[in-house]
Amino acid sequence: MVDYTTPVSATFELQRKSIEQGQQALRQTVELQKRFSDAVADSIESTESAQRRLVELQQEAFHQSLDAVEANVPGADSSEELRDVVDEQFEQLLVNHEEAFEVLAEEVDDGIATYDELTGDYLDALAEQIALVLEAHEDLEDQSVDAVDELAAAVEELQSQAEDLSEQAQKQIEDVSEQAAEAVEA
Repeated sequence: MVDYTTPVSATFELQRKSIEQGQQALRQTVELQKRFSDAVADSIESTESAQRRLVELQQEAFHQSLDAVEANVPGADSSEELRDVVDEQFEQLLVNHEEAFEVLAEEVDDGIATYDELTGDYLDALAEQIALVLEAHEDLEDQSVDAVDELAAAVEELQSQAEDLSEQAQKQIEDVSEQAAEAVEA
């Protein structure tokens, strides 16, 4: 008996593997996005530090400019008030800068947490749906294999009947030929 179900089973197996690989690719994409988000969150601290250092360098440069003016311009000794005002402004800028980055870091962390929760829920729901699809797919495969087996059995039965009919017809032709030969001889 010829096995007609092997190609059917192989096709269904290939489809299941394709579905599972698609699901795995989606999980990997989500994981990559999560790592990227984490990298962005981690970079906020270094960005803040770099910008803070830039503000401090600007403050130092201003102080150096004032020092140069005091050293080179006669009667410019009264820059202490200006220096204090500028220092207060830079201090306020640094406080605002720190607060802004704290808010930004919190918002990014909250956004990442929300994203992680939503994608986790999505992946869980998707996994449930895919499990149902694969279960239905296996049921369909079983039904298809059974149908192919039944069809193969029916075809083999028809072939057997056709062979029997052919043998009977051949025998009848031989009998009729013998009877005709006997009748011709008689």
